[in-house]
Amino acid sequence: GNTLLHITMDIVVAMVLIFFAQLALLGLLSLALSKYSHPGNWLPEPKGNESKHLYEVWALQYSVFWIGCFALIVGFKIYESMDEYGYMVVCGGLALPLLLQPLVYPLGPREARQPVLERYSLKANVWIFIFSHIGNYWYTHYFFTVLKARYTMPSWRLNGVPLALTFATHFYFTTYHTFSNLMLRKITTRYRPGPARSAFLAGSVLAFSYLTAFMETFSISAYPDYSFEDRHMAYTVGSAFYGIYFIVSFPVFFRLDEGGEKHSLFSACFEALGSGMLVLMLLDAVRLALGIEFTMAGSAWKCTDCRWH
Repeated sequence: GNTLLHITMDIVVAMVLIFFAQLALLGLLSLALSKYSHPGNWLPEPKGNESKHLYEVWALQYSVFWIGCFALIVGFKIYESMDEYGYMVVCGGLALPLLLQPLVYPLGPREARQPVLERYSLKANVWIFIFSHIGNYWYTHYFFTVLKARYTMPSWRLNGVPLALTFATHFYFTTYHTFSNLMLRKITTRYRPGPARSAFLAGSVLAFSYLTAFMETFSISAYPDYSFEDRHMAYTVGSAFYGIYFIVSFPVFFRLDEGGEKHSLFSACFEALGSGMLVLMLLDAVRLALGIEFTMAGSAWKCTDCRWH
């Protein structure tokens, strides 16, 4: 009990110091900012970018629903009775409304008139799904190698990673990237461009990436089928390691249909693929700096701890 308390207090003290340092740095950077006369926007202007505005509102509303579902599943330990089918039904089922919305329920009259492949909601979903798949297929093995993470739930696995997580990542990342869009838009519409704003934007992306990574790790700490060899390292160093995903993806995803020029579905796909490659290079650079040998063991298709075969 005392050891657990000591570890918990170590984590609390470390995280408080880390977040305090980040806030202090952002506070210093903000002193040089020059404001516009108007307060700026969290959401896109409905008149100028109706599709993106409605999509972000929908994503925020849906976030409340899926977070509530996960809170019930973890809080009441419903996962204890879930087999490989249960995980796929829950994760796939919660991802489906987001994935199907662009095809069956266009957001607003403007999107309803657009060809499906030109709809912002489709481009956003494809972008997130590509990045999520790359993250699960490749990056998870860096968590296995560097942070000694383990998944022990019954699951069908693609390349050694539970397939249900690709779908779970889709709605997780939709929420994360919607909130990052709000933050980046508020900064870019509130403050005048220049070196000070660029530095503040970079600092905000770094801080929010770290916070996002930490909050995910912390929020599922009561879930026993995702574990780390060293939880202190997982919270402190691991959050920085996981945050590398978002240092790249937050600013790139924000660009999608943000200005006057709209992305094609093709360019959206390749920006997601390019972001995925850059994150992989950064993760591997960290691994090399730490001197950890990388192994990627997995099979094309395998069912682990499955109750039904």
